[in-house]
Amino acid sequence: MFGMGMYEMMIIGVIAIVLFGSKLPEVARSVGASYHEFRKGLTDIQSQVSASYHGYDTPSYKATATEDSAYEDYDDYEEATAPKFEPPPSE
Repeated sequence: MFGMGMYEMMIIGVIAIVLFGSKLPEVARSVGASYHEFRKGLTDIQSQVSASYHGYDTPSYKATATEDSAYEDYDDYEEATAPKFEPPPSE
């Protein structure tokens, strides 16, 4: 995970405890909240870029009835596939 072993992760944990002590849960909550806000902003930016890429003026674009029927017949989304894991034959 992240190129670090268990020993390195334990060292980072000990350093975090030494630096933050009893405030560690509070720091973890604030980091989590910051990460949540970052992801929310990133999703918003992605939706705006996607809307502008498709020629929409705003993300709240509403298609008309004729446009809805045109898009219902066309679906270019293909579900991603991954190779199946096959264990090596036992000897």
